[in-house]
Amino acid sequence: MTTKRKIFMAAIMTAAGMALAGCGKEEPEPKAPEVTVEKIPVETTQPEPEESEAPEDTSASGERESVDGKMQSYLSGEWKDEAVVNRRPIAVMIPNNTPAMPQYGISKASIIYEAPVEGRITRLMGVFEDFDDLERIGPVRSSRDYFLYVAMGYEAIYCNWGLARPYVEELINRDTVQNISAAVEGINKPAHEAFDRVSRSGYATEFTGYLFIDGMLEAAERLGYDWEYDDAYVPPFTFAGDDERAEELYPEGEAATMVYPGGQGGNQGGYGAYNPYFEYNEEDHLYYRYQNGKEHIDEMDGKQLSVSNIVFQYCHGEVRDSHDYLAFGVHGEGEAIVFTGGKAIKGTWERFDGDATPAKFYDEKGEEIVFNQGKTWICNIWEEYGEFVDYK
Repeated sequence: MTTKRKIFMAAIMTAAGMALAGCGKEEPEPKAPEVTVEKIPVETTQPEPEESEAPEDTSASGERESVDGKMQSYLSGEWKDEAVVNRRPIAVMIPNNTPAMPQYGISKASIIYEAPVEGRITRLMGVFEDFDDLERIGPVRSSRDYFLYVAMGYEAIYCNWGLARPYVEELINRDTVQNISAAVEGINKPAHEAFDRVSRSGYATEFTGYLFIDGMLEAAERLGYDWEYDDAYVPPFTFAGDDERAEELYPEGEAATMVYPGGQGGNQGGYGAYNPYFEYNEEDHLYYRYQNGKEHIDEMDGKQLSVSNIVFQYCHGEVRDSHDYLAFGVHGEGEAIVFTGGKAIKGTWERFDGDATPAKFYDEKGEEIVFNQGKTWICNIWEEYGEFVDYK
């Protein structure tokens, strides 16, 4: 058994001008009943995408090339249809508390961003580029502005049902933000056609609202949104080449086959509520997600969520008011750990170039960390609770 490693993170304060992104109030969490979900019959009219072999010896870290109608994704480094990888993604707010589980369609996200919210639980934001064969995603929940700032860095169209007033209202209604939002107070350009409720026996109403892809596309067209990336777009990651393994570039990396963003016991930093963790599988090089002592599954196919990379991004956090609204600094800099291929790579993150650029991750030598191709799960670690982080 490998010795457990605890990381005691020093508090990092960015320059005085760094903005803290606020968050909103979560409804009191009801006790989760034992229920079965009444699924809506879904007629699938689209053909299953055909599997195709990736071109050989091409690195995702350089200039992208088109080969037989395929290009490498900015978000995962994987080879996909050009139409998919050249289209801006959508970022969807998804609850992660027990009464909302299971989630539907989340396994299709190229990036999952997880961060604490009020009530000291976490919420997820799935960043989807490959959504053509999805009918719906959800349930969908309300916005927190630090999630929105992260979505802006990916040039994603932001999808939410509800918002934390007053902290999100001004930001989400800016001309620089393109959002698909349910028709609630505080939203200037509602997209009523994009959302509907699904019958879920035993579930609270707030956990029955879903984003429907056809309606989302109709709303985006009506609102005049452009699906093309900006010419100045900055990709969030550098990926290893097709026949390469990123962990081989870091022989000094510590072993990390069990990863606990909130440690192995309860704490008030958000991750302690349901004690999520990831377990590495050496055969397929994937980290499998667990939560509440169970496999974290996607209702769509019943399969456990898995990713190639995990990121711990340490952010300064504050309690904003008596309702436990939180604020996190997602601009500036801080410490970071990237887990990939069973190794932990320590370093830092930086985001100094405004809202339209993502955080970038660097090793202790100051060089950009290379990720393995595949999906990435980013955990916003409340810096002041960083001592609870654990891996082994």
